Amino acid sequence: MQLVVDVGNTETVLGVVSGRTDLKGHWRISTKVPRTPDEYGHLLRGLLGEEGFAREDLTRAVVGSVVPAATAVLVPTLEAMVHGPVFVVDPAVSLPVRLEVDEPRTVGADRIVNTLAARELYHRDVIAVDLGTATTFDCITEDGVFVGGVIAPGVSAGLEWLGARTAKLPSVQFGPPGRVIGTRTEDCIQSGIFYGVVDAVDGMVRRIRGSWERPEALVVATGGYASLVGRHCATVERIEPWLTLYGLALAGELLAGG
Repeated sequence: MQLVVDVGNTETVLGVVSGRTDLKGHWRISTKVPRTPDEYGHLLRGLLGEEGFAREDLTRAVVGSVVPAATAVLVPTLEAMVHGPVFVVDPAVSLPVRLEVDEPRTVGADRIVNTLAARELYHRDVIAVDLGTATTFDCITEDGVFVGGVIAPGVSAGLEWLGARTAKLPSVQFGPPGRVIGTRTEDCIQSGIFYGVVDAVDGMVRRIRGSWERPEALVVATGGYASLVGRHCATVERIEPWLTLYGLALAGELLAGG
């Protein structure tokens, strides 16, 4: 089994994966909280131990990170926690994907492993919609070429903006409202933010399909909000919240020579 770690700007998602897509356990922790190697080690050992995972169970660790400071602390911590190597995915590693963009070295690890996962799992052109801190739309060809995409404000952007810019509007939970037209201020806000995100996803996917000229591309929603948002989107055909973790597991197998 592999310990896979997706370090995002807001959250770090960890998983234990057996094979390619058998997710045995998963956790979310805050990336924004600065931690020492000792703190990371204590936290991760506690999470893994609660689910019964021992060091001997973990043949390797694979890290995909967009936060270099967190990577520098995590890698030595993981080296002491797994019974095998620790791989870090970045644009320089050798994987069966191509980054056909102007600045390939700036492509985030999450987009690289999403490309790998889409290539290995779907065998067709894919638009991967990653609903996290930012909402990214990745255009991935059937043979594993990342040809670019779109980066838009994330799901929480509307909530944060209202909280920072308005004094009288109440805070609300992100989620589908009971009906579109609200009769209370909270309902109006919830409807506006939630369906604003849903319609933004559908609108952007339609624009991408028209520009890319791949109308049959499979639209896959992933990320922390995939299940909540994806089922309300007319353009989303498949919901796979753990696509990035599966991509990291696939990368680990390939980098280990499996």
